[in-house]
Amino acid sequence: QVQLVESGGGAVQAGGSLRLTCAVSGYTDSTYCMGWFRRLPGKEREGVAIVESDDSTSIAQSVRGRFTVSKERAASSLSLYLQMNSLKSEDTAMYYCGLRTRPCTHIRWYNGGLVVDEMDYWGKGMQVTISS
Repeated sequence: QVQLVESGGGAVQAGGSLRLTCAVSGYTDSTYCMGWFRRLPGKEREGVAIVESDDSTSIAQSVRGRFTVSKERAASSLSLYLQMNSLKSEDTAMYYCGLRTRPCTHIRWYNGGLVVDEMDYWGKGMQVTISS
């Protein structure tokens, strides 16, 4: 059974940093597409950052230069990270980790965020709150 568990969220002041972690269990295949998504208050969920099994990445325009996505693949574990620096109040949202068991073949930038293929698995999400 594939499970995604996010950690590292919380509340910080504007200008601060957070590092989000997504721990994946139960998935051992070498092909995947993973990403961070967020749902801002009153808005649709949007893609923030994507990383594929070949290490290629895509970053939303709204966070480019401030957020960095990375992954770590060991023999029996897969982890996804999102380093968030220079946080702004508009970054306040629920953040989710997603896993697609195939490559992401449709990634486009739209309205500051990313639109990507549907994920196969999701974490439960966690709140990130930035106070000004």
